[in-house]
Amino acid sequence: MAANRRRTSLRPGPRRALTAGVAAFLSVAALQTFGTVSDAAAATTLTVAKDGSGQYSTVQAAVDAIPAGNTARVVVSIKPGTYRELVKIPSTKQNVTLQGSGSSRNDTVIVYNNASGTQKPDGSGTYGTSGSATVAAEANGFQARNLTISNDFDEGAHQNMSGLQAVALRTAADKVFLDSVIVTGDQDTLLLDTASKATLGRVHMKNSYVIGNVDFIFGRATAVIDASVITLKKRWDGSSAGYIAAPSTAADRKGFLITRSTVNGDVSASSFHLGRPWHAGGDASLDPMATFRDTTLSSAVRPAPWTDMSGFSWKDDRFAEYKNTGPGSGSASSDRPQLSDSQAAEQETADWLAGWTPSAS
Repeated sequence: MAANRRRTSLRPGPRRALTAGVAAFLSVAALQTFGTVSDAAAATTLTVAKDGSGQYSTVQAAVDAIPAGNTARVVVSIKPGTYRELVKIPSTKQNVTLQGSGSSRNDTVIVYNNASGTQKPDGSGTYGTSGSATVAAEANGFQARNLTISNDFDEGAHQNMSGLQAVALRTAADKVFLDSVIVTGDQDTLLLDTASKATLGRVHMKNSYVIGNVDFIFGRATAVIDASVITLKKRWDGSSAGYIAAPSTAADRKGFLITRSTVNGDVSASSFHLGRPWHAGGDASLDPMATFRDTTLSSAVRPAPWTDMSGFSWKDDRFAEYKNTGPGSGSASSDRPQLSDSQAAEQETADWLAGWTPSAS
């Protein structure tokens, strides 16, 4: 989010095995439809390994092998290693899971270093913020599990560049499930978006880590971050200052719900805001929303945790807390709106997910 604002070939292998695999894949795809897969064992699995021991040597090659129009669950099982590549799951390939096969989410890393101001190789301009994402998921039913997604763009080495925003993961889809992942970067780490302003995009993230410093959870999605750790990171020059959430919520939608989580990090006390309202493109019709509830806040959180952005007052939008704890929490005041018990009863995970129950399938 602006604060100012490869394909690879398939791994060579025996034609007979490849043909059999594709035939099996198409057979499963023909039998299953979006939302009907209830057993993870029914999913097709494609394996990725840097050392050539899998079906594909890059993640994108495995995604490319999934037929356009697919609606069946496909698990891209990624063996431990660091995969320096860009990955895009287009809207025509629903129900794709990226899953690390190691014992830890640290074992499998997908990383790249594009920023908003990075020039495209074909000379057609810069990537822009949303285009800078290491992993971009535009298909409904996307899942990621047991891996790390990173953008390691070096802000300090590019201070002369205009556009330092660098996204690690961008989702622009509905029914996105992020389970036991690490999403790490600096500015604009995690973009939780929708396919369009008029389109619903629900995200459930749990048991995960999000790391960054400026507006590093942002976008217009209806998103729950549950039982996770939000880690505050110093800026490129060693200073401590930043903002966690920058929602860009439509007026008739729910924005970000951070619940049962922890906010911490090796930064100075009273140096980070919980969030600010992003009226993307100056759109006054938006009504950004973020609620932090039942969450432990470190001393890094400012006593007045919300702030204005680009001429829009946070007090005109929807920002609140409920029963947070820790040295960064505080009692109700004009600077710290607190939900009543009755209001909180209407801001639970189920209210955000609206009938969708995420599952690892």
